[in-house]
Amino acid sequence: MKSIVVFCGSAIGNNSLNGETAYSLGKQMAQLDIRLIYGGAKIGLMGRVADGCLEHGGKVTGVMPEFLNKKEVVHTGLTELITVHTMHERKRIMTDMSEGSITLPGGYGTMEELFELLTAKQLGQYAHPIGLLNIAGYYDALISQLEHMVSEGFLRSSNLALLHVCSDVGDMLSAMKSSTG
Repeated sequence: MKSIVVFCGSAIGNNSLNGETAYSLGKQMAQLDIRLIYGGAKIGLMGRVADGCLEHGGKVTGVMPEFLNKKEVVHTGLTELITVHTMHERKRIMTDMSEGSITLPGGYGTMEELFELLTAKQLGQYAHPIGLLNIAGYYDALISQLEHMVSEGFLRSSNLALLHVCSDVGDMLSAMKSSTG
């Protein structure tokens, strides 16, 4: 596995484990020579994962829409910055460049990115592993909802199994690597 797109919040959140884990993910990706592909921001969990990767010799590609770039949120120390016009173009480029995805805590945008990829994978349009890093139980309620969807007959258990859920960065990276063959 040479590259992973990481979806996460532009906020840091209220739990200090969020930032620490995001930084650790970036660091471990650098140590494994896995390129980080992400949204290009210097703020929130996005900035922490990028810093963790860059500060440990990793390569980081940010994909930033022009309208956000103007708000001066772009990380200036990236290996590569790709500027696009729309959020849709941003997601397409990030997923096209990656060999897997990991989602950390975030808000609406992060959820939308995760579920778009899960839908594409379920429909055979995305072939790479999808991970959910459940930091300090952040996604426990979401996982319960997904299980409820299975029990109610709206989601097949085989499609729920498309999502690798881990609470540890090392376990997540191992799961991602082992599911690529």
